Amino acid sequence: MDHVTVNTAKETGKAVLDEAKQKANNLWVERLERFGYITRGAIYALIGILALFLAVGAGGAATSPTSAIELIGKQPFGKFLLILVAIGLLGYALWGFVRAILDPLGRGSDAKGLFARAGFLFSGVSYGLMLIPTVLTLIGKSGGSSQGSTSGVPSALMAGPLGKWLVIAFGVFWIAAGISQCVVAYKGRFMRDIKTSVMTAKEIKALTSLGRIGYAARGIVFVLIGGIILQTAFAVGARHSQGFDGALAALAHAPYGEFLLAAIAIGLILFGAYSALCAKWIKTLSTHRAS
Repeated sequence: MDHVTVNTAKETGKAVLDEAKQKANNLWVERLERFGYITRGAIYALIGILALFLAVGAGGAATSPTSAIELIGKQPFGKFLLILVAIGLLGYALWGFVRAILDPLGRGSDAKGLFARAGFLFSGVSYGLMLIPTVLTLIGKSGGSSQGSTSGVPSALMAGPLGKWLVIAFGVFWIAAGISQCVVAYKGRFMRDIKTSVMTAKEIKALTSLGRIGYAARGIVFVLIGGIILQTAFAVGARHSQGFDGALAALAHAPYGEFLLAAIAIGLILFGAYSALCAKWIKTLSTHRAS
């Protein structure tokens, strides 16, 4: 009886998964996911441009994704642009969940594959949360800037007897994520999700170069975010800004900070360009199933 129940449960789960794949394998869903890459690229490029201006003394600011979204809303046709950003964030968040649950990139179900898919799930949640400040800005309310950044320490973590250890774990997570990004950059692993069969040799070389520099820059920022969060846990020169803006500000105040900040800023701009190009060449659920 138990064996029959288990088999029935497996068959039901498989049927649900197959139905989900059919719904996700839709032209408009794919377009929404690809537009998500363009939106992510625009946000990173804007952060990089503002940081580069700050580094060269031409204004600018150390900016988080949330404050970058708020800045977009202040531009001419800001509400229209924010609607596009919201659509793109929705698409990229959806892509995170699709990658985690339906595994179109073929990561598998072993320990390594499940870890990678957990990262996709975190990405989906993170970009989904960015919809909140986007909508708040769209309706004329403050998105909260650094406080709205998913990379900062949530105030809830600081409460309770385990607060300090949870913050330490949060900081270690970001450092590990940053190191992982640097490893991906060094080994060029990001290219395994690209449809290189439809690209020319020059396109592959250009995209690989953009990805290496971009992932490395983002990895360094992630490590800095983790370090600042650990400072918060141990109250050693704790900074108020713990997300992207705090990490970029830390670079700006370091020895030779203007050069370090400029280098990372350029890397983030190139990551933005890489992300936008992924909209054209990234493998999707339909790509994986067709191969």
